[in-house]
Amino acid sequence: MDPTDFDAVLLDMDGTLVDSDAAVERSWTSWSAEYGVDAGALLEDAHGSPAATTVRRVRPDLDEAGVAAAADRQLRLQYDDLSDVAATAGATDLLATLERLGLPWAVVTSADARLAAARLEAAGITVPMLVTVEDISAGKPDPEGFLLAAERLGVDPARCLVVEDAPPGVRAGRAAGATVAALKGLDADVSITDLGQLARMLAD
Repeated sequence: MDPTDFDAVLLDMDGTLVDSDAAVERSWTSWSAEYGVDAGALLEDAHGSPAATTVRRVRPDLDEAGVAAAADRQLRLQYDDLSDVAATAGATDLLATLERLGLPWAVVTSADARLAAARLEAAGITVPMLVTVEDISAGKPDPEGFLLAAERLGVDPARCLVVEDAPPGVRAGRAAGATVAALKGLDADVSITDLGQLARMLAD
């Protein structure tokens, strides 16, 4: 992979840069019990999407006020659940490599600003630019978040490398016109096992 092909790297947070999968699943499991939803079915497609998107999918009977309240409740279950949140494997290596290469980067997440700040702090990661669900009108798989990050960085989205771990994020990256590297065996332009592998690919 030639780093000169890219003007910026746009990273998802949960499951990509920050290992928070267990916390995400715990919160959705608790929420499911409160809202009468089958947690197993919900968790199959909860990763990578804004809370409101998932709420609409599993509780189509709720009006917009109900969706907003349910999504707020789901986020509140996550704010203080940070005991096992950490940087993912290779995250430190990748960020050091981007710094060495002079490649700008940003985080584009389906979390809100409060949750993103809490998880990034728990993982010991300081980000130069953060785009959250509060900055956009449509979350992943809509490309708006990645397009906004590219705009803020002053780069062409087609010259961006998006790094994701969930199908909605992969679809969003592709819709933005970016090259997409994906974890967890997802179909993308580049398949990676962890961020350390991506760091080595860029460095080589």
